[in-house]
Amino acid sequence: MRARDLGIAIGDGVPAAKNAITDVGGVRVGHTTLIEGDSVRTGVTVVIPPETPLFAGCHRLNGNGELTGLEWVRESGLLTTPIGITNTFSVGVVRDAIAAASADEDAWSLPVVGETFDGFLNDIRGQHVTAEHTHAALTGAHDGEVEEGNVGGGTGMVCHEFKGGIGTASRTVEGYVVGVLVQANYGRRRRFRVDGVRVGELIGDQIPEPTRGDESGSIIGIVATDAPLLPHQCDRLAQRAGLGVGRMGGTAAHSSGDLFFAFATGNRGLAARGVIALQMLSDSEITPFYDVVIESTEEAILNAMLAAETMTGRDGNTVHALEPELLLEALRQA
Repeated sequence: MRARDLGIAIGDGVPAAKNAITDVGGVRVGHTTLIEGDSVRTGVTVVIPPETPLFAGCHRLNGNGELTGLEWVRESGLLTTPIGITNTFSVGVVRDAIAAASADEDAWSLPVVGETFDGFLNDIRGQHVTAEHTHAALTGAHDGEVEEGNVGGGTGMVCHEFKGGIGTASRTVEGYVVGVLVQANYGRRRRFRVDGVRVGELIGDQIPEPTRGDESGSIIGIVATDAPLLPHQCDRLAQRAGLGVGRMGGTAAHSSGDLFFAFATGNRGLAARGVIALQMLSDSEITPFYDVVIESTEEAILNAMLAAETMTGRDGNTVHALEPELLLEALRQA
């Protein structure tokens, strides 16, 4: 189930064919999902660009989280590896596995790997994600429709006190494509909004709320585009993903790691020596790209929630899914 299956169209933009980050040519996504016994609810997701290096940028909305390799991205403006997303305690093993898979004997590698905390449903301290799980996600990555909800790194995640996880969406803009993928694990129910409607308040306790004490959690957002953007423009696209989170009712709470990354495939061959011919979208033409990043982020979060299913995990903790009919009824009330 996705937002548009319910007739919910976020904003005015037009999705590309798959309404996913894989609409950006050459981008692939892979998942390894771990659901074992009563307490393992986790995994790893990878986003693989069509080639590296590519121009890239990043933004921190709130920094209680991790997205590795950003100092080099800020210094060089380049993405040099696939991107991994997993749980908080598995960043190291995923980072090492991507480094091993990305490098030949003499190559240098500094992977980008993000995390959100799945310890309410998952035995996070058990560190169940392994290098083999990361290699499986890399090997299984494809450019088709992206699995959403309780998959990959999003398996044990909670969003607005409903079941969260992986979600994606895309838009066409000025002859180009922008796609967003999120791992959504943040927010209070009472602030949950869809297209500006305060649906969280209207749904209320019709769906049981998990018994978590504070607004713990985070969101990782990956933006991709085939437009010819330079690194400073990628920074600016990454920043706008945070506005999509805000439209959903996210506040970047003190305990939240809200980190966003953007890369652009419109300039290739950046590893060549000597003078490299580049293209750049004029900054005067970039505002429509901001619009569609915001819309795609909002829709990707909603898609993650609608695709997710009720899950019981560690210590018998249960997080219930957002029920489509209750969501539609709340929208009708408004």
